[in-house]
Parts: sequence; structure tokens; C-alpha cells
Amino acid sequence: MDLNELREKIDEVDRQLIALLEQRLDVAAQIAAYKKAHGLAVLDPGREAAKVEAVKAQCRPQTAELIGALYGPIMAASRAYQERLMEAQDGQ
Repeated sequence: MDLNELREKIDEVDRQLIALLEQRLDVAAQIAAYKKAHGLAVLDPGREAAKVEAVKAQCRPQTAELIGALYGPIMAASRAYQERLMEAQDGQ
């Protein structure tokens, strides 16, 4: 397989990741609405730490730390999105 074919494979994986991340943010929006309705904080540090450990446990040993590290920014983006949605609801 040549470099261009490998890059095409990466492009396809990226398309799949984008779709999955958008689905994750759709669920995060539902979580934001729930948290808003029930007066809950966006950040739940215990949940986030447990989530990272659960993700790492699902990975191959050689990729667990790297993938676990990727979840920090993913969860930070999710929190920022939830906060933005909750603030927008306040402004209505």
C-alpha cells in the first residue's frame, strides 16, 4: 500500500471520528439540558476520571495512555459546549 492510499484511509477514519464526535456532542447537549433542569454543575471530576480509566481499560496496552490523554481535550470541549448551551438558555 502506498502513502496516498494510507492517507485516504486516515481521511476515512477522520470522517468517522467527526461523525462520532458530533453524536457525542448531541448527547452532551441533552446532558446540559438535564443538568440545567436539575441544578447540577457541568463539571463532575470523579465522573471524568472514571471515564478516562474506563476508556484506557478498553484500549490495547500500547495505546491506552495516548488515547486516555486524548479524552481530556474531548471532555473539556464537551464541558465548554454544555456551558455555552446552558448560558444560552439563561439568556432566553
